[in-house]
Amino acid sequence: MGDVIGFRDKALIELRHKIAALGEANADLAAFARGHAGAVAQIHAAALSAMDAEGLDHLIHIVTQDWPDSLGLDAVVTALAAGESAMRAAPAGLQMVAPAQVAGTAGGPAVVMRIVDQGDGVFGPAASLIRAEALIRLDLPEPLGPGLLALGSREVHAFESGHGSELLAFLGAVVSRMISRWLLD
Repeated sequence: MGDVIGFRDKALIELRHKIAALGEANADLAAFARGHAGAVAQIHAAALSAMDAEGLDHLIHIVTQDWPDSLGLDAVVTALAAGESAMRAAPAGLQMVAPAQVAGTAGGPAVVMRIVDQGDGVFGPAASLIRAEALIRLDLPEPLGPGLLALGSREVHAFESGHGSELLAFLGAVVSRMISRWLLD
């Protein structure tokens, strides 16, 4: 008779490692889901606050001054182009910008999230502080020109994962409709 090789102990150890790995994966997934749920709640609250705007000036105030706090960002700017001119709305008020800064988003993806050494020029003086940005195209009806909603953060990884572009596109759609409501009605 030959020697019997015991695989049972080795198989049990391997199964325990697999179960531990599955537990870690499950914990990671649960943490991601909690974070996503928090992001959804923040975006929905921001959208509802925009819908409460009593006019275009109030909408600009909500977007540029309230949203940075409620969304955990350092800068939020809207910009609109019309013909050969364009302007941005920021906490400091309205300033003229190069139309190319706004028109560059027209025809491109609805949302661009990226890490940067310096924020897009549309952030104005805050651009030097921005290390991550989300540029959201505002789809405005004729006769309005192209628009841009720019979200900026000092935190390099704020938009790094690429997750949440649908939520940001939704936020851009809300802003587009509200701007259209106040400028075209």
